[in-house]
Amino acid sequence: QVQLVESGGGLAQAGGSLRLSCAASGSGFIRLSTMGWYRQAPGKQRELVATISGGTPNYADFVKGRFTVSRDNAKNTMYLQMNSLKPEDTASYYCKLFRGTLITTDYWGQGTQVTVSS
Repeated sequence: QVQLVESGGGLAQAGGSLRLSCAASGSGFIRLSTMGWYRQAPGKQRELVATISGGTPNYADFVKGRFTVSRDNAKNTMYLQMNSLKPEDTASYYCKLFRGTLITTDYWGQGTQVTVSS
């Protein structure tokens, strides 16, 4: 059973930065899995922010140039460095481990709140 635990959320001012972490445990295949960050603002659908697969990142257009996703496979931890934050980035941020050949179920973390004040 894979467990994902996010941390690093909080309050930031517009233009500021935060770094989120997602610590994964429970499988020896985590480092081989695609992982990603989603976010959900109140009253809105959950949306994909970024993914990282085999070291290759991909980003939603609305965070390109501002957010950076990375991972430390030795620690089974994924990060999301968020710079130039905007009030519209306010949301709960969730990490996800995508199912694949070796881990056949999607897993989600519990979420961490990010609030950006103007």
